[in-house]
Amino acid sequence: MARAPGWSVRLKLTLSYAGFLMLAGALLLAVVWVFLLRYVPDQPHPPPLDTLGGTVYRADDLILQGPSRHDLLSAFAPRAAEVMVFLLVFGLLGGWILAGRMLSPVTRITEATRLAGTGSLSHRIRMPGHSDEFRELADAFDTMLERLESHVAEQQRFAANASHELRTPLSITKTLLDVVRKDPSHLTEEFLDRLHAVNSRAIALTEALLMLSRADQRSFEPERVDLSLVAEEATETLLPLAEKCDTTVETSGDLAHALGSPALLLQLTTNLMQNAIVHNLPKAGSVWVTTALHDRSVALTVENTGEELTPELISTLTEPFQRGTERIHADHAGVGLGLAIVKAIVTAHDGTLTLAPRDGGGLRVTVRLPAAPPPERDGRRLPPAPRRSPE
Repeated sequence: MARAPGWSVRLKLTLSYAGFLMLAGALLLAVVWVFLLRYVPDQPHPPPLDTLGGTVYRADDLILQGPSRHDLLSAFAPRAAEVMVFLLVFGLLGGWILAGRMLSPVTRITEATRLAGTGSLSHRIRMPGHSDEFRELADAFDTMLERLESHVAEQQRFAANASHELRTPLSITKTLLDVVRKDPSHLTEEFLDRLHAVNSRAIALTEALLMLSRADQRSFEPERVDLSLVAEEATETLLPLAEKCDTTVETSGDLAHALGSPALLLQLTTNLMQNAIVHNLPKAGSVWVTTALHDRSVALTVENTGEELTPELISTLTEPFQRGTERIHADHAGVGLGLAIVKAIVTAHDGTLTLAPRDGGGLRVTVRLPAAPPPERDGRRLPPAPRRSPE
């Protein structure tokens, strides 16, 4: 943004310091002048007549004693002017030095801002000294730079991984089409099935990327959603997959109403349950889905049996295109965005996502969302709904 040149902040502060000092000096001199005027007469007083010796002086022989106001003004005015000149010089010089010392943190913050503007996000101010307003600003700026650098690095990794994931099915499709173009006899039903599977994977990846972007934008109108009903709906949808993978799914818990998008919360629950089914034991696996109502929040917990997972591995599962272990059921392998989408949806609903290893193997995922307020009818809040007994 183009701006007309103006005075620097340091010069403005210097003039402000000097002006304040001049005003304080003028007021002090005025107080001294008024105080002196109370004890100095307009005209000098004559000396008392000495009548004891019998001598009487004439009026024109009287010797005047004590200064008059005119004499005081003649002596006071030059000294006051000298003091004001000294205060002006001292105020300008001292104000310039003080303003420079006070604004030195702003200079360091400005330099860091310019470096960040050129793309260098690794620079930190690290302002020394005790806490004050400027140092709090510098610390907040360092925190912002750290988060921005982390976000940019995450976006770069995401773009690279997304390009790699999309390139793989597209390259396979191109290879298959080249083979058919050279020899049309390869166009068999098996070939078409292979081409259809690769194309379906590319479409699924694209839809997952679109879902992830919509979740980050928070472009939805919050509605009252019961997570227990969402869990039951997701269970019914994934029941064929669970039967095919020899996995049992159990749902239980309380009525848990949250404010959010029904479609996104259903997607969240579906992703968690699908991951729990796919990342499971080869046979006789189990998945438990529970909902709970707390004072100011509701919780959705999805647990599953499976392999032993380390905390280091679990901390990377919510990153895009990160897969914990090789999936047992390879025919239902996802695109690596399931938990990344879950994390984005939870963030969009101002909730928290917690992943922890389960005793005996497997994973426990807990989603906490702000509880929806009780519904109102005729201006009065209805009592909370009774809790549902576990199935």
